[in-house]
Amino acid sequence: QAQLVESGGGLVQPGGSLRLRCTTSGFSFRFYTMHWYRQGPGKQREWVATITSNGTTNYVDSVKGRFSISRDNTERSVALQMNSLKPEDTAVYYCHTNRFWGQGTQVTVSS
Repeated sequence: QAQLVESGGGLVQPGGSLRLRCTTSGFSFRFYTMHWYRQGPGKQREWVATITSNGTTNYVDSVKGRFSISRDNTERSVALQMNSLKPEDTAVYYCHTNRFWGQGTQVTVSS
C-alpha cells in the first residue's frame, strides 16, 4: 500500500519561505509523476505543482516564480520550496500521485 507523508509546514510571515517535503513508500517512486495540491480555508482543493518522472515541472500561475518543486528518487521524496509567501498561500498542502494522497501539512502565512 502506497504511503505519502508530508512535513515542513508551519507559521511564517509574509515574504518568508518554507520547504515542504513528501516522503513515500509502497510504490516505484521513480516512475511516478508527483503533484502538490493545496486547500485554503473555505476553498476547493487546487493543483499547485507537478514534477514528472523525468523532472519536467509545471506550476499554477499564482505560484510561478515563487515555488519550486523537486524530487529525489534515491530518497523517494518530493519537495516544494516556497518563497515570497503571501497570506493567500495559507492552506493545507497535500502530496499526491495516482490515486494516493498524503494527510496534508498546514501552511499559515500571517504577520
